[in-house]
Amino acid sequence: MLSELEQGLGYTFQDKGLLKNALTHSSYANENRDRGIPDNERLEFLGDSVLGFVVADFLYHANPDKPEGELTRIRADLVCETNLAKAASTIRLGDFLLLGHGEEHGGGRMRASIVSDAMESVIAASYLDGGFEAAKGIIDRLILSDIPQGRPRNFDYKTALQELVQRKKDQILQYELIGESGPDHDKRFIVEVSLNGESAGRGEGRSKKRAEQAAAEAAIENLFPGELK
Repeated sequence: MLSELEQGLGYTFQDKGLLKNALTHSSYANENRDRGIPDNERLEFLGDSVLGFVVADFLYHANPDKPEGELTRIRADLVCETNLAKAASTIRLGDFLLLGHGEEHGGGRMRASIVSDAMESVIAASYLDGGFEAAKGIIDRLILSDIPQGRPRNFDYKTALQELVQRKKDQILQYELIGESGPDHDKRFIVEVSLNGESAGRGEGRSKKRAEQAAAEAAIENLFPGELK
């Protein structure tokens, strides 16, 4: 089964134990504590640094005319949870995870936070197993092959809306949670943003923060059409 994952990664591990460690969520390790099975959190820590360096190195050399702020923005977009989860989905990484019963039944294999962390862990495992070039190869294939154009995936619509609104004095923005639905493992939140007491937009998301971002995006479209290029 791991050979199918290795095919997706484009790398074959010499030490399969490293790969198995990278796929072991803390919920599984906790349920098997008597067996001394380690989770992937230490690997995640290392993988985050390896990923950040490879992406920064690539962007530095590929964009000689871009300023530091723009490079930082692009890097943040490439290594964010959403993008890592997207990369993980292309190789069905969630199917190979070792999860505890609670996470298994709670939809953990599809949870962006879990699969994105596992992606970083796998990168670290490849680095320990095959060195820098092994890790770089995986990052090149799965992450740097799809560099977003235009507005970043992690664009901060709340800040953008605040800046647009502040062109006039004494403007008051308020976000209000007006609804939620779904089971605990798959909650959906609805947030409304108002400007000076008048509804400006609504948004929905899997967290209050994402719902607020969606509401802010809707408000920008309603109040400032065409302002964001």
